[in-house]
Amino acid sequence: MKRNIVIAVVTAAALVGGGTATALAVSGDDDDASTPVTRTDDDRDDRDDRSDDDGGDSDDGDRAAAPGDVTAADAIAAALKHTPGTAVSAELDDGSWEIDVLGKGDTWHSVRVDPGTGKVLGSSKDDEDDAAEVRAALKGTSVTAEQAAKAAAAKGTVVSVDLDDDGDDRGWEAETRASGGDGQDWSVGLTTASVTADRDDD
Repeated sequence: MKRNIVIAVVTAAALVGGGTATALAVSGDDDDASTPVTRTDDDRDDRDDRSDDDGGDSDDGDRAAAPGDVTAADAIAAALKHTPGTAVSAELDDGSWEIDVLGKGDTWHSVRVDPGTGKVLGSSKDDEDDAAEVRAALKGTSVTAEQAAKAAAAKGTVVSVDLDDDGDDRGWEAETRASGGDGQDWSVGLTTASVTADRDDD
């Protein structure tokens, strides 16, 4: 009778502990006290600990590839090194930087740059009819898209830079994002790199 009670108590303790337990009860005569022996199998916990130590789900890889490690200015520089010309715009879109480069004549190049490594992922070539207008807008200017991106970076993380060649208010347009995710548009001068809030921005 005593032996059955001891086994029941040990079994209940094993179930509450969440492990696999093996209970043994050794008894001589009925007058002798039973001696329970309990062994808990924690192999599952050990495997979990080992997987953590091996770095199976490390956050380091995610941090290394996080967008924003490569700035707009860096992406423009990488694109121009790959495809010489004049960078006219840069935008962080669909997981990569997309830089529009005006080459010789009316040839446009769209260069994609990895935002985590700065490597060029690929490029494509197009013929557009607005090359003359862009060249006219940039004539006599001294601030490049890369310099405009660097100037706007003082206001936040630059996610796009684009040439505004409409009317008399020519300049670089830059969009920045604050750490909280709020966006702000800026105008960057074509000759002074002065950064002012875009008056059309709400």
